Formats: sequence, C-alpha cells, structure tokens
Amino acid sequence: MPQSEFLREAEARGFIFQCTDMEALDAAMQAGPVAGYIGFDPTADSLHVGSLIQIMMLRLLQKHGHRPVALLGGGTARIGDPSFREEARMLMTGDTIAANLRGIEGSLRQYLSFADDTTGAVLANNADWLDRLSYIDLLRDVGVHFSVNRMLSFDSVRSRLEREQGLTFLEFNYSILQSYDFRELNRTLGVTLQMGGSDQWGNIVSGIDLVRRTDQKQVFGLTTPLLTTASGAKMGKSARGAVWLSADKLPVFEYWQFWRNTEDADVGRFLRLFTDLPLAECDRLAALRDAEINEAKKILATEATALCHGRAAAEAAAEAARRTFEEGAAPADLPTRPIPAAVLAAGIPAFRLFVESGMAASNGEARRLIRGGGARVNDVPVRDEGAVVSIADLTDGAIKLSSGRKHHLLVRPE
Repeated sequence: MPQSEFLREAEARGFIFQCTDMEALDAAMQAGPVAGYIGFDPTADSLHVGSLIQIMMLRLLQKHGHRPVALLGGGTARIGDPSFREEARMLMTGDTIAANLRGIEGSLRQYLSFADDTTGAVLANNADWLDRLSYIDLLRDVGVHFSVNRMLSFDSVRSRLEREQGLTFLEFNYSILQSYDFRELNRTLGVTLQMGGSDQWGNIVSGIDLVRRTDQKQVFGLTTPLLTTASGAKMGKSARGAVWLSADKLPVFEYWQFWRNTEDADVGRFLRLFTDLPLAECDRLAALRDAEINEAKKILATEATALCHGRAAAEAAAEAARRTFEEGAAPADLPTRPIPAAVLAAGIPAFRLFVESGMAASNGEARRLIRGGGARVNDVPVRDEGAVVSIADLTDGAIKLSSGRKHHLLVRPE
C-alpha cells in the first residue's frame, strides 16, 4: 500500500494500471512536491470524455500538493500518435493545430488551477522546442540511444505492422519525440513523472530510458487503465458520437444526460474516477440497488457536469432533466436544433425531421424508431412514418422531439 497521499488515493479510486517503480515514486512523493505531466495532442478543438481520466489524474495530483503539467502537442501533432491506430492520421495544417490548441486549453482550465503558486498547473507546448530541432543533432543526441529492435517490439508498433497499412517512417519517429519531450520537461521544469493511458507504456518507458542514459537521472512512469463501459463500449463515445467537453460542441444538457445514462454496473467506478466526491460517499451510492441507483446516477451526472461546466450549469441541466422526464415539459434548457422556417411551413415527414435534427442517423433508423413506438412529437407518439410535422405543431416557438425516454431536443424554425 503506497504511503504518499496522491498514490494512495489514486490507487483507491482506480487510476493506477502500471508504474515503473512504485516504491521509489512513493518515496519521492513523500519527500516533497513532484511535477508530473500528461500530453494531449490537438486532434480536435476540444477534448472529450475519453481524455477525462487523464485530466482527473492531473487534478488529483494538484489536490495533493504536486504540480501538474499539461503538455500540448503542437509539435507532435504534425506527425500524429500512431499508437494502436489502424491507419495514419490525416496531417493537419498549422492553422488547424493552433485553433485546436486554443480549444483544448479551454477544456483543461475547467479542471485545473493555473494560479501562480507552487502547485499551479503549467501549460506547455512541445512546438516550443521541437520546431527548433536540427535533424542531424537529434539523431546524434537522441537517436543513438534508441534500439530499432526494441521499438519494433512495442505492441503499439507491432499492431500497425501487422495491418494492411503499415507504419510510416514519420509516425515511427513519434516515440523518439515523446521521449525528447520528457527529457526537455525534466531539464526545464523539473518534471520527474510522466502519466498516460496504458497504450502509452512503451513511449513512457522510452522517455525514462533516455533521461537515464543522457542525464543519469531517475524519473518515473505511471499509466491509467484504458476504460470501457460494463457492456464493452469505448469510454467517451455515445450513440451520437464523441462526448465533447466543450459546450460549443455538445450542449450541457446532453453532457449531463450522458452521465445519467451510465450503466448500473459502472456507477461506483465512474463516481470514483470522474467526481471529487469522497470515497465513502462513492461506495455508499454504488451500493444502492433497483430504483435507488437512478438517484446515484443523477448525482454522478451533476457532479461530473459541475466539474466540466460549473455548478450552476450542472444544476440547471439536472432541473431540465427533472422537468422533461418527470413532468413531460419542454424546458428551454433542452438542446435546440434550427430548421429552415420554409421547411416547416411546407411540412416535413416525421421520419425526415428526426434525421434532419440529428435524432436519427438515417431514414431507416428513423423509420425503425417510429415503428418501434419510440418516436414522439410534443410528447405524442408518432404512429405513422409519413405523418407530416408542420408549423402548426409549434408550441412556444418550438417542437419537442423525443427518441425513447432519454433523448429529447427542441426544433426551432430559423
């Protein structure tokens, strides 16, 4: 059992999967503050729930008096992390990378305090040093310490070599650059710990080895488990796509609803990982059964949403859900989708409206939803696939669409 407060709580909450030297890291954390980093590549203009376990790890590090460093991959984004991907990422332009970096910074600032004190989070960008690298100097200084045989043994590399689309030389360099990042952060910010998902184990170990070989220092690696839901679905994905942390990409109500729809078997685990609730309270809520587990899910949804979007927005989303599900109301907090006024004036088949609004992915899915009795317009079941919805169906300037019991939105003419 670790003795340092961070490792003890991280282990109890289920954050720890692997550690390069738990005993030595535990001793270092008892001796004084440790700076630890996690890298985030700007593949989109927001992070999503799939990155949340990493963000919560940095948050926990800060809670216990250590310094979190969020490394934005402005440089490595020009390559793209190939780890366990079936094919190469599309290369992004400089403008796209810059826009994505701004969006990701906004996501991180919701969870971390960047105050100018000893535990204030640090935001770094590896473009600051990678863009200045000379290729020959990199080969002489860093490349000489990497064994190609060992790199080929990494699971993340072998999985790509076994696929039809192999690994490009550009992508093969990613591990070297990530290792260089660790050494640079160690030299400039005193970072001695790199954290990441378990798919990053090979890259993390390579960085530790580089620091040891070139600077004769001991640094550490710690990975988190790769999460799936109890039913095996990938964490961070929903039937409607990625669950974004930005309200510009996903309405707060839908974010709250994602957590409310957590499977019963996942409630305790997600409370421990994705909220700040005390462990005893997490265990109490996880022990609830039958109808009472729904109250635990509401608490999970509100607490997780409060961290991402603020307490006021979380409570407004909870109240909107209560009115929607318990009173059948159509509160203004529901997600809204615009539709041309001319379309409603002419009338549109109900199945097409469900597709146009994003409530169904295709005409076929919308028809099946209607045939199964799961589609409602203004809380009235749609019985006929060809039923026409028109401007006459507006109530307070909007039309409420429902898919099953849990998904609702308002369509407003524009």
